[in-house]
Amino acid sequence: MLIMATIFITAALIFYTVGVWSEKFRKTLKLWHVIIFWIGFMCDTLGTTMMEKMATEGSLFSFHGVTGLLAIVLMLFHAIWASIVLVKNDSKMKHKFHKLSMVVWFIWLFPYISGMIFGMINKI
Repeated sequence: MLIMATIFITAALIFYTVGVWSEKFRKTLKLWHVIIFWIGFMCDTLGTTMMEKMATEGSLFSFHGVTGLLAIVLMLFHAIWASIVLVKNDSKMKHKFHKLSMVVWFIWLFPYISGMIFGMINKI
């Protein structure tokens, strides 16, 4: 299960990074960005759920647990807001959306990196 969880969380990193950075470079939100955000969110949720099943008691209240929960909530908000912006088709909102994307992506990196670090430390 660890391998599958790692694959899903790494896929989330790939999808989310591609979506966020391509949106930033294109300077507008497109439908395929929103689809990529939802795929990234689903991959992260699946991977995190698998990891949570293997975790020890109390890990939810660790730095990694708290930032991970925050990141998933932000990813969900981000994907929902991206969908709303796209449906409203407001060009001004589409052009400014990348600022929110960058913040959410950056926050998401904390639990991703801390998970790698804590996972390596526990193996030593």
